[in-house]
Amino acid sequence: MSTDALHELDDDAIRLMAFRVWGYKQGEQVSLLIHLGDRLGLFRAMAGAGPLTVAELAERTELHDRWIREWLWAMAAAELVEHTPGEPDRFELTRAGQAVLVDEDSSLFFAAGAFSEPTPPDIIDDLADAFRTGIGLPYDRQGPRGAHRTERMLGPWARLALVPVILPMLDGVVAKLEAGADVCDVGCGSGVALEAMAKAYPASRFTGYDLSRNAVEIARQKMADAGIDNVEIVHARAEDLPAEPAFDLVLTFDCLHDMTRPDEALAAVRGSLRDDGTLLVKEIKCADTLEQNRANPMLAMMLGFSITSCMSSAMSEPGGMGLGTVGLPESRLRELAEAAGFTSVVRHDPGEPSNVYYEVRP
Repeated sequence: MSTDALHELDDDAIRLMAFRVWGYKQGEQVSLLIHLGDRLGLFRAMAGAGPLTVAELAERTELHDRWIREWLWAMAAAELVEHTPGEPDRFELTRAGQAVLVDEDSSLFFAAGAFSEPTPPDIIDDLADAFRTGIGLPYDRQGPRGAHRTERMLGPWARLALVPVILPMLDGVVAKLEAGADVCDVGCGSGVALEAMAKAYPASRFTGYDLSRNAVEIARQKMADAGIDNVEIVHARAEDLPAEPAFDLVLTFDCLHDMTRPDEALAAVRGSLRDDGTLLVKEIKCADTLEQNRANPMLAMMLGFSITSCMSSAMSEPGGMGLGTVGLPESRLRELAEAAGFTSVVRHDPGEPSNVYYEVRP
């Protein structure tokens, strides 16, 4: 664009665009500071403590006061902590801030776990290459950090809502679990859902499938540490499920859209599921078109996750379907389920901000 053409543009439009672009850069910096606050225990030290001075927080955390001051100023500027001017200034993490930034084991709205350390440069290089080759990065390319981040992002609903809220929505499933059922969690990750169910239903038998060696290692250690003996973790793909009916309940939690061949995965699930069994699918709340999806204020973030993780994984093999984070709306899921041999899909929305659940029957 020439200089003359640039001057012809509306100045307000340019300023608004610049503000928007720099706003995303600010978000990048705040994201890093949230990660540091979580990693260094700063949020935890502030939880329930009331207003604290810089010196008091530095003493609680045994960290350098000058660095604490700059971090607190940034958190106040980002409106994540409250600031009370005075001599000295005081800063407070509110009850809402504690629920979102600290209470990992008791709050459905915990979010700090999503703010992992920045993506390593070599992975960014590989993503750039994926734009040229069309072949994305397999999930394990992210290393143990990927499995750890996913657990902290998705764990609260699995720990706190799966047993008391989600499973009772399903017709007859809780009674089977209480009596003793065979359950498979396909794409089990680090085993958070398996742990919750195994503790709640000791008469049932649970198997977790995952293609991530990092996630499998974490899950096996988690079960060992918890003394859980009714769970087996298998390093395998969904397509490796038993060909004969072996399970009363199969779960796929936030993972079908990550798979290279979700159609083949669903067909394998159907083959392994007893005729009176249930498939519980957890997927992203999304619609068929960009225009419809733009009603979601977090759409840009979800599409960013898709390029860096979900779609990348779904394109990590030649012929991958590449659905990605918002690529499996209800209409598409129904098509895939019908093609795999299922006859019934019932949608359940318990109020989870980003996800919806489908009760799928043979």
